Amino acid sequence: MAKVIAIANQKGGVGKTTTAINMAASLAVLEYKTLLVDADPQANSTTGNGFDLKNIQISLYDCMVNETPAAQVILETETPNLHLLPSHLDLVGAEIELINHPNREHVMRKALEAQAANYDFIIIDCSPSLGLITVNALTAADSVVIPVQCEYFALEGLGKLLNTIKIVQTRINSKLKIEGILMTMYDGRLRLSNQVVEEIKNHFGDLVFNTILHRNTRLGEAPSFGMPALLYDAESTGAVNYLNLAKEILQKNNMTKIKNEDRIIETE
Repeated sequence: MAKVIAIANQKGGVGKTTTAINMAASLAVLEYKTLLVDADPQANSTTGNGFDLKNIQISLYDCMVNETPAAQVILETETPNLHLLPSHLDLVGAEIELINHPNREHVMRKALEAQAANYDFIIIDCSPSLGLITVNALTAADSVVIPVQCEYFALEGLGKLLNTIKIVQTRINSKLKIEGILMTMYDGRLRLSNQVVEEIKNHFGDLVFNTILHRNTRLGEAPSFGMPALLYDAESTGAVNYLNLAKEILQKNNMTKIKNEDRIIETE
C-alpha cells in the first residue's frame, strides 16, 4: 500500500509545489511508483509537469465532487514511474460544494483509496491555506512534510499549522505523523539563513530533515519548461538536494537498500 505524504504550509512562497514536484520525481527516478496529487486550485504541480490546463477536461475536482474514479483522471508524466492526478481552477468551488457533505473531511481519502495498491508513494501538493481541501489532504495522509523558508518570518504561521495537524490527529486521522520539517531557499552566504536553520533545529530537533534545500536558479527555471529539475538539469544543486531528500525519506521509512556510502550525493 502506498505511503501518502502531504506537503503543507498555509504560508505562501515557501516551496510547497517545488517540493511536491521534485520530491515526487526523485522518488520516481529511484524506481518507486509515485502518484503526485495536485490539490491546489492554482494547479502549478500540473503545469510544472508539462500539462496545459486548457487540455485538462477532468481533475481532482471531479473525483471529490462528482465521485469520478481517480483511475479515469490520472495522467502519465514524462518522468518514468510518475503519474499525476491534475488540478484545475474548478477546485476553488469544491470547498463550498462539499460544505454539506456528511463526511466532507474524508472525500479525498475515499477518492485515493482505490489507487493505494498501485503506488509506493502518493504525494499531495496542498494549497497555501488551512481550508477544507487541505484538511482533506491531511485526513488522507499518513504523514506531512512542512517546508519552511530560511527567512526571518519562517516561524510565522507554523504554530497555526501544527495546531491544525494536532486537531486532525485528535478528531479525524489519528495515524497522521509529521514526516519532517524541510528547510528551503537556504543561502549559505547569509548569516540569517544559518540563524534560522539553527533556531528551527534547536526548537524542533529530530523533526527537521538533515537535507536542506539551497536557493537554486535551475529549480525556478524548470517549471517554465514543464519538467522537474531532475529532467531539466540532473546535475544542478536543486536536483541533487531533492534526490537526497527522497533518499532521506526512504531511509526514515526503512524502504531503502542503498549502501551507506551512496546515501548522500555531495553538492559543490
